[in-house]
Amino acid sequence: MKRIIYFSCLILLLTHVSFAQKNKDGWISLFDGKSFDGWKVGDNASTFSIENGSIAVNGPVAHLFYVGSANDHTFKNFEFKTQVMTTPGSNSGIYFHTEYQQGSWPSKGYEVQVNNSHTDWRRTGSLYGIKDVKDTLVKDNVWYTESIIVKDKHVTIKINDKVAVEYDEPEELPKDRGGRKIGSGTFALQGHDPKSKVYFKDIMVRPLP
Repeated sequence: MKRIIYFSCLILLLTHVSFAQKNKDGWISLFDGKSFDGWKVGDNASTFSIENGSIAVNGPVAHLFYVGSANDHTFKNFEFKTQVMTTPGSNSGIYFHTEYQQGSWPSKGYEVQVNNSHTDWRRTGSLYGIKDVKDTLVKDNVWYTESIIVKDKHVTIKINDKVAVEYDEPEELPKDRGGRKIGSGTFALQGHDPKSKVYFKDIMVRPLP
């Protein structure tokens, strides 16, 4: 009986250690740095490739959706962060509370802007078309951290740990808002146009209660 109890405790300990290593401080890695395991793209899949441990985005309009097992790829309240590097004239975005679709621009969820020098005046850190940032907060060709925190109806966007946007979604939304609203869903990375090249790495999420 003591031997059974001992082995049971050992199994629980090993399971706990494995979980702690995989999910340290509650953070879950969504990208392994070497494959698209857990990710799915519809039209124009060649827009996305892997270069030196990062996701390189360059090509026709396309969106890469997280469809992996973490939280069954459905997140409501969360903290998301990734390392991003833009190149001159490039444009991209990070969608949240979205869902996979084959082509075109995602019809569900919000977009957080990635753009430091594109002709679109909405700069990195904008909650696109909802609460926009006009100032250029980071430079091209330099890695920076872009973070998105959603708690109930409140959205916080940080660039290099500094708050760029705070937004509270109102109870009543304009009728033309469509699927752009807080709910739940997954994340997607945007390929904007063939002249834009952007890199993403260290893609992490921490579910919140």
